[in-house]
Amino acid sequence: MKNNSITRVKQAFFQNSAATIASIIIGLSFKIWLAHELPKSDLALFNTIIDVILLALILMTGFRSSMVVTYSQINNDRDIINVFRFSLLAMVLFTWGIVLPYIKHKMQLDISYFQFVAIILAIGLKVYFTNLIAMYRLYPISNKVTWLEPVSNVIFFIICYFFLGFPPLKSLFLSLTLSCLFVAGFMYKHRNKTIATRSLNTVTLNPEIVGFIKKSFISALEAASSILMIYITILLTVQHFSVDELGDFQVVVRPIFTYLTLLLVFPIYKFVLPELAVCVRNNDIEQIKQMKHWVYKLAIGFSACFFIIMLFFADTIIGFVFSNNYIGAVPVLVHFSVFFVFMMLNAFQLAYIKANGFFLQSLMIRIAGIVTLVSSFYFYMQFTQNVVSIISALGTGYLTMFLFSCAVERKILQDNRQKSAP
Repeated sequence: MKNNSITRVKQAFFQNSAATIASIIIGLSFKIWLAHELPKSDLALFNTIIDVILLALILMTGFRSSMVVTYSQINNDRDIINVFRFSLLAMVLFTWGIVLPYIKHKMQLDISYFQFVAIILAIGLKVYFTNLIAMYRLYPISNKVTWLEPVSNVIFFIICYFFLGFPPLKSLFLSLTLSCLFVAGFMYKHRNKTIATRSLNTVTLNPEIVGFIKKSFISALEAASSILMIYITILLTVQHFSVDELGDFQVVVRPIFTYLTLLLVFPIYKFVLPELAVCVRNNDIEQIKQMKHWVYKLAIGFSACFFIIMLFFADTIIGFVFSNNYIGAVPVLVHFSVFFVFMMLNAFQLAYIKANGFFLQSLMIRIAGIVTLVSSFYFYMQFTQNVVSIISALGTGYLTMFLFSCAVERKILQDNRQKSAP
């Protein structure tokens, strides 16, 4: 079979699906075991601290899209990588100098200062090599990392906790630090077999690199906006509904939302976006149409199956997996299954918009989704006080994003036709 973009996307997507399922099984099993074996206070502190650190460093993942698109356009990896290095270093220093003291003094933890520094540096290194792997379109390495990360985390925890006898909380921090360093080393080693390391150097600020910096900043804001949608949903649930309904959302709905996103939405940005960027550069319209047709068919097919399963079997599944205490999550999941298709379709639309270099429009679409989420929630609350209103508002937000992204896509296609017209 011809090794074209659609072939690479399909191969990488399905390999990633298998790796992601394995990663979810390993990670979820580990979390369930931790919940039974370790003190609840230790787990709460650990997860809170890691969330705070990740929120600071995850903005750097926003660079990934701009790195992928810019590299496909100008092929100047030296300056792109050096801009990213300096930006990541600044964010690591910010986390080190501002976030770390807050965590250390606010939570009064019996964890050494150097251990906190180590975990910040380890996560920073992992983010660095993850972005490089994405930029160079090294899909096999990316797929291996998907399952290698949870496996290494579990192994290092077993070593620290059972063999070295460290306390639970210290073992969690050490295992995550060692896992991130191991995964970063794995990516470095295997990337070097294909592409040598670019030297640290000053950046030539030509118009293309200045444009890359602007796109990266906007892309980082977009990454923050996508995270903000979920946190707004949680905050609205906390403010307007009971603890029982919050538990349904946090324990059942949010994990399912997260796992489906990891399995079916994130791969669109990981694999489809890089290939779209190459096709846009080469003006390969036919390949773009094939990718769009395939993603749409996959999204509609999976979403239809998901909706049918939730509609007829959600009670049985939730009762068996989470116990009957969480049956209240069933109506929320049924409504979630209705709009999940728009999450997948919107991911493709935004990937296409970014592949054409319209990062600001992508950010505006995200902001429109946030505004719609909040406004529609208070509108729905006028008619029902049920927790379903929050998931319906989230669905309305994604539907709005999809409609706006379709309008932007249509405008891009019209402009491209005018440019190619004689």
